[in-house]
Amino acid sequence: MQTNYRQFSLLLLLLISIGCSETITSAPDVTFTTITGQKIALKDLRGKPVIVTFWATDCPSCIKEIPDLIDLYTQYHASGLEMIAVAMYYDPPNHVVDMTKAKQLPYNVALDLNSEHARAFGGVMFTPSTFLIAPDGSVVKKEIGLFDLAKMKTNIESLLKG
Repeated sequence: MQTNYRQFSLLLLLLISIGCSETITSAPDVTFTTITGQKIALKDLRGKPVIVTFWATDCPSCIKEIPDLIDLYTQYHASGLEMIAVAMYYDPPNHVVDMTKAKQLPYNVALDLNSEHARAFGGVMFTPSTFLIAPDGSVVKKEIGLFDLAKMKTNIESLLKG
């Protein structure tokens, strides 16, 4: 009985998230500030595939997918893939910095202190939420929850072949 309730609750959350989030078809014109103070304008990354993933340090699924994100970055960054992990507004910055160091994240990590980036990406409410952006700036994939690594690799490879 407990398992059925949990599955039902997860399904309900997923349906709510789909209903509450706008569908965006092109990447918003935002500028991220990384935890090191670097400014990254998304429009400056045009011409490259980009992963933007919204996460939180207290999110078990987010922590679980970090090795996959590191794998994607390690495998495809030299070919042009860019990646930005955006910490949710409620995540204390010191927790984000500590986890970035502890997990040795090789990609850019940004803070979203006022939730402006979450709003710009269609009202992100749940983590992880991952967006794959094509070199032309179109959003070609949005995943709420864990993404399928093999499918993500296939999508990135097709964008890199372009």
